[in-house]
Amino acid sequence: MTAPNELRLLPWSGPEGKPCYLSTDDPGGYMSRLADNVEAVQLGTAAELLEMASESLADEDAEPIELRNLGHALTGALKDVLSVAVSRGHLLTAGEPRRI
Repeated sequence: MTAPNELRLLPWSGPEGKPCYLSTDDPGGYMSRLADNVEAVQLGTAAELLEMASESLADEDAEPIELRNLGHALTGALKDVLSVAVSRGHLLTAGEPRRI
């Protein structure tokens, strides 16, 4: 098992919206690969929404409700991207040698 400071934050929530963590000594295991795939989908969705936002904001005829819905989607995507960044940041920190 990994040490507590090496737990991986997973890209989904548990019961009651609480964060889920993975403790494993196999970073290439099934759950790690599943988490990697979910993160890839989340990042891809964020990239697509960013492109849509650029186009919508450049469109002077964009409807306010469309922009509002896009804002909600971007908010969710940003939350996912921040979660991925936190998770990967923890992985990078855990993998770095300790400085004395």
